[in-house]
Amino acid sequence: MGILNVTPDSFSDGGRLSSPAAAVEAALAMIEAGADIIDVGGESTRPGARPVPAGEERDRVVPVIAALAKETSVPISIDTYKPAVARAALEVGAVIVNDISGLRYEPELAAVAAGAGAAMVLMHTRGRSAEMYRQAEYHDVVAEVLDELRESVAFATAAGVDRRQIVIDPGIGFAKQVAHSYEALARLHEFADLGFPILAGPSRKSFLVRPLGHDRAPAERDWATAAAVTTAVLEGAHIVRVHAVAAMRDVVRISDEIRRYHHELA
Repeated sequence: MGILNVTPDSFSDGGRLSSPAAAVEAALAMIEAGADIIDVGGESTRPGARPVPAGEERDRVVPVIAALAKETSVPISIDTYKPAVARAALEVGAVIVNDISGLRYEPELAAVAAGAGAAMVLMHTRGRSAEMYRQAEYHDVVAEVLDELRESVAFATAAGVDRRQIVIDPGIGFAKQVAHSYEALARLHEFADLGFPILAGPSRKSFLVRPLGHDRAPAERDWATAAAVTTAVLEGAHIVRVHAVAAMRDVVRISDEIRRYHHELA
């Protein structure tokens, strides 16, 4: 899943794609590099980011999705928790709703996805961007995230989302301290107990910096991201959400090959 941010304040590449034409060109380049899904976002959800009004977010993403849908058959995902934005995106060509809140911000989003027959990614977090780290307290991070994702799945299916259309995401880096993110990544295989495909999104996140001993700009975290992506694949991730598609495509292919041999020899 290639990340296409059309925001001025994304932590990794905010403001780089200042026009729909530039965004579409970037998306097509990611597809050429091996992206199987394009995830379009119009609001930064990094910790501390300011919320964006639905109308402004819609105006950022709809022209990009509409133009991109005419250029490719690769599935397009809308990264939003707002029903109005999701509805507009689905109307012009998106087929997946990627909700970072797991339906805890705007539960009616599930009905929008269900009505369109769209797939849903349900990610785990706690609280809004400004306070998510204050809620990052766990006795057993994996067990608690599993329980909260079960609730999100229940919200979705009650609204009519087909279980076959659901993907779950443990929310690495969201409402989790550094140790929590590493533990969730190392125990990613346990999320298979829910019975849904697993998405992992470690790309360029700040938790990668701690073992390195000093900070690095997000664009300089791709080697660290590669290690996290390798672990995610070996631990059972079905989808990895990344910025550097070409490099991570190679990482995924080698990781998949290792996993295949591991299973054959087990």
